[in-house]
Amino acid sequence: MEDLTQEEWASQLADDSNAIVLDVRTDAEVADGIIPNAIHIDIYKGEAFVSEIEDLDKSKNYYVYCRSGNRSGQACAIMDELGFENAYNLEGGILEWEGDLVDLD
Repeated sequence: MEDLTQEEWASQLADDSNAIVLDVRTDAEVADGIIPNAIHIDIYKGEAFVSEIEDLDKSKNYYVYCRSGNRSGQACAIMDELGFENAYNLEGGILEWEGDLVDLD
């Protein structure tokens, strides 16, 4: 797991053809907007979260975020334990995100 600043995360993501963006916030938080093309898996789902994470392709590079960077750090740690080699945590989370957001409506 690696913590990346907002600038590092966005720059690295833009240049990564093997990237998947992962949003680990709650449904209510996601309703406020989501980073384009992100996959949403709520970390508060407990074992269901772990199960869904285990189904992901471990050969991909995961850019993980939440509201403030705390839960996404936990998600990256879980991913490390499950054998994911490249999980990047967005420091400051979506609260500090200056990029685009889309509504899921």
